[in-house]
Amino acid sequence: MKRRTLLGAAAGVTAATLARPSLAQGKARVLRFVPEGNLANPDPVWTTTTIARNHGAMIWDMLYGLDASFQPQPQMVAGHELSDDRLTWRFTLRDGLMFHDGEPVRAIDCITSVQRWAKRRPLGQTLLARTDEMKALDDRRFEIRLNKPYSLVTHAFADNCFVMPERIARTDPFQQISEYVGSGPFRFLRDEWVSGSKAVYARFDKYVPRQEPPSFLAGGKVAHFDRVEWIVMPDAATATGALQNAEVDWLQRPDFDLISMLRGMRNVKVAVNDKVGVLAMLGINHLQPPFDNPKLLRAILSAVNQSDYMAAAVGAEPELFHVPAGVFTPGLPMANDAGMEVLTSPRDLAKSRQMVQESGYKGEPILLMSPSDYPVQAAFAQVTADLFKQLGLNVNFASMDWGTLVQRRTSKEPPEQGGWNVFPTTYEGLTVADPSSHPPLRGNGAQGWFGWPTSPRLEALRDQWMDAPDLAAQKKIAEEMQRVAFEEVPFIPLGQIYYPTAFRTDIVDIVPASFPIFWGVKRA
Repeated sequence: MKRRTLLGAAAGVTAATLARPSLAQGKARVLRFVPEGNLANPDPVWTTTTIARNHGAMIWDMLYGLDASFQPQPQMVAGHELSDDRLTWRFTLRDGLMFHDGEPVRAIDCITSVQRWAKRRPLGQTLLARTDEMKALDDRRFEIRLNKPYSLVTHAFADNCFVMPERIARTDPFQQISEYVGSGPFRFLRDEWVSGSKAVYARFDKYVPRQEPPSFLAGGKVAHFDRVEWIVMPDAATATGALQNAEVDWLQRPDFDLISMLRGMRNVKVAVNDKVGVLAMLGINHLQPPFDNPKLLRAILSAVNQSDYMAAAVGAEPELFHVPAGVFTPGLPMANDAGMEVLTSPRDLAKSRQMVQESGYKGEPILLMSPSDYPVQAAFAQVTADLFKQLGLNVNFASMDWGTLVQRRTSKEPPEQGGWNVFPTTYEGLTVADPSSHPPLRGNGAQGWFGWPTSPRLEALRDQWMDAPDLAAQKKIAEEMQRVAFEEVPFIPLGQIYYPTAFRTDIVDIVPASFPIFWGVKRA
């Protein structure tokens, strides 16, 4: 065993050397935040919703965190050792790590958390497939022995792999946890959580931050607020008025129609901290008719006009969206033009209707789920319903809140028995930037993302990408994956969106990121 990358020399420095914020600031110590939606399911492993991930990042820490350059940096670990054959990884935890119940974080907690998380995330599933053994060496060290080199181990740990106590992490990953004891800078006040109304967090005064400055999900996570209140306000106008009147401090995602008004408000600032954006898409159920028919899916794809979707969702803010968008995030290395003519060629509805008829579609009802409390996705659903009708599809429009949609999309039953056929959603650009962590692009059937497409070709290409020797080879494989995706249609990309955020001008030092980060931020 040779030490290759024992990082984090500063990790051994205790919290005593890192300045703590003053506690005597009264009202200034409470941050009132309006999230993108309701925290209906607080288990970030069981569900892939971004709001559950945002919640998870507050209360649980990670072994590694991505910095502003999207590179993994040690977070809970002091660093790692890698053997010469690249098959044995050994990790050492840094000093001072503690759970919110006062118990120290141990190596077994980390191993168990990794194993639960890995069963639900693409990077983790690959890690499990390439692992012979994971074991704790003692309370501060654990080891992973691989059967095949996997250079993305630290990237995997930075992919929302939250460290929970062993007893919680032993929960089946397809069942929700019932206890929320964290390891991060904030405690979840479960007794004050009211789904549909609010979620409340308190600063964990025994959390030991790293010494480095905050950089996205890496560096020192210093909490300057004693209390953070997530206040659910589904009505965009109500939330905007609350911000204008200083009843709340920060709106995560103001309605696009209200951006111009917010820009003109006194003591309010609008910023676009997200430089990567999200990829909008239609999630498709491949298990149930009629979308178990690739010919029908190709017919629909031939009629999709991404500009229509962006206009409906974003409106008169063209700098906040990008089309065309393929299966990888535009602007990042794996994005390419392979097969893009299926989205960019002139739309011909008459030809698309003919393709629908030739596909063998027999008029089966299509249940389209629409989230009533997410305006962007609701707009996508309206455009989709109109398009389906123009194509002669028998569409049933089902509006529901996002929490209900998230619950329902887990069902593999037919729509008439509580299942579904299609729903609009978005995925953060970093998650769908390349094949390694792209859930909708998996072809692993029942083990995959909601919709469960089976594609041996996509899975084989993904494996090739993971072993590619350089960036050029990765890009070539990504091009072929996009071509296959446009043939088999695991999902339908709708465009790229950059979400703005709005906050009172006395809220400063927000860490630039694609989602809200609550360490570093303070009140001026």
